[in-house]
Amino acid sequence: MAQDGPTLEGEPEVTMALGPLVGLAREDFVGAIAMLLRETASDPGRAFKHAQSFSEDVVQIMTGKSELAPNPKDRRFMDPAFSFNPFYKAGMQYFLAVEKGTKRWIEDLELDALERDRASFISQIIIDALAPTNSFALNPMAQKRAIDSGGLSLVKGLRNAYDDMVNNDFMVSQVDKKPFELGENIATSPGAVVYRDEMFELIQYQPSTEEVYEIPQLTIPPQINKMYINDLSPEKSVVKFQVDNGIQTFVISWRNPSENMGVWGMDEYVDACVRALDAVQEITGSDTVNVSGGCSGGQTMSVLLSKLAAEKDDRIGAATMMVCVLEPKPGDTEASSLISENGIALAKQRAKRQGVIEASSLARGFAWLRPNDLIWNYVINNYLMGEDPPAFDVLFWNADATNLSATLMGDFLDLFEANAYAEPGTFDIAGHSLDLTNVKSDMFILGGVTDHITPWRACYRSTQLFGSKNVEFVLSQSGHMQAILNPPGNPKAKYFKSKKKTKPPASVEKWMEDTEEVQNSWWPYWMEWLQSRSGEEKPAPAKLGSKANKPSDPAPGTYVLE
Repeated sequence: MAQDGPTLEGEPEVTMALGPLVGLAREDFVGAIAMLLRETASDPGRAFKHAQSFSEDVVQIMTGKSELAPNPKDRRFMDPAFSFNPFYKAGMQYFLAVEKGTKRWIEDLELDALERDRASFISQIIIDALAPTNSFALNPMAQKRAIDSGGLSLVKGLRNAYDDMVNNDFMVSQVDKKPFELGENIATSPGAVVYRDEMFELIQYQPSTEEVYEIPQLTIPPQINKMYINDLSPEKSVVKFQVDNGIQTFVISWRNPSENMGVWGMDEYVDACVRALDAVQEITGSDTVNVSGGCSGGQTMSVLLSKLAAEKDDRIGAATMMVCVLEPKPGDTEASSLISENGIALAKQRAKRQGVIEASSLARGFAWLRPNDLIWNYVINNYLMGEDPPAFDVLFWNADATNLSATLMGDFLDLFEANAYAEPGTFDIAGHSLDLTNVKSDMFILGGVTDHITPWRACYRSTQLFGSKNVEFVLSQSGHMQAILNPPGNPKAKYFKSKKKTKPPASVEKWMEDTEEVQNSWWPYWMEWLQSRSGEEKPAPAKLGSKANKPSDPAPGTYVLE
């Protein structure tokens, strides 16, 4: 069941929560390339050495003596033709020689750590785009499919490309949306909208047990995507798991902001959370509410907790924060090295000019953090092979993106630029001076080992930011949202937790020394933690809502349809 010591395989290479918001400024991209050229020109002997090494690789390839081989896990080169056909094998090995030579060249340049990360990230984007599998002429799988289908795969691929140009803002589709319909086969947990205003709907879910715990749970979702990530298929539904374990479950559903709603900032979103808390308390009669938030919802939740603490408002019980970075650092990942002051300034200018950051722009930013998985993989599948993209519920949710208010985006950038969460009392927002040390709620903090958006080590830093005496950190063996959607019954599920019941140490390495690996979902462990902080059990309410907050539209509500 349990095993000592974490084995953290597959940690992300390119990550950073701010990357999709800031984007890669053209000036920064050009500047990074110029820096590489400048360093190369400063030492011709070094450049000649690497050119000679590459030439030697080329000679080995041409004579059939090269031993260059791809990583066994690299799915691009799985076709037997890359092993046995001299033409395709040589094309693959030329690509691998360029990739190897570029990495060695960058390692040899006299760069500081930040410059080296930036050079590595940008060069890898360029190299990945040049992979032979991305072109029909050098992809044996695509050519075989064209022959087997009598050319129909090429026709279908062209149709897919045209459809993406017309209907998907020139971005390759990652999911087949046709099989999914909200409320029918996705987001199906019974419930109702019990409060609605211009900014959000509050969903209360129907209890499935005879008794429920006194203290309800309010989930604050990210503003960048829609709330039904908490309620996908029944076997992956956090909502269903909560109600099946007696938790009175409420979830905020943010409205997809249009251009005239771009004035909504962190102040407005935190005030909205307070209104949601008021409604939850009125409906349940509870003086205390437990809260949870993931990703940007966790950032909003943190500001809310600080504001309520400053106002001596003690209505919050326990708080759960999932895959959320509050204290990013430039060296966290290679991608984080791209976030420059210039890039942040340009991002703010774009946001102010546009009113909202369109969903397609945010999706493009996320995709370029992992182009092999999120761009070229689908170019091959959809265009070269003529296949439909997969019909996968998490990808459907991911593609159902929302706009982001320009004002809120500016607030996110200001908070991170000022390192406000980690510097108590130095930044004013939401009508108070942000200070997480005043927050005394018990905290459950979750990270994901292979998270490419919010690196788990950066998530871990949040254990040191709050004034809470009881802080639990759990590391789920999966990526960003998959770290959350890791339910019981998943044979691959496992997580890491400390064997000690003390507050996590400041050093993440020290925490790792005292962890154990558990072969199971983290959900049951979290539920025990939550139930122990949810008061006594009482009969479940016979009806949803109350006289003051009457139920209206069925879950998942109407704002998710916008």
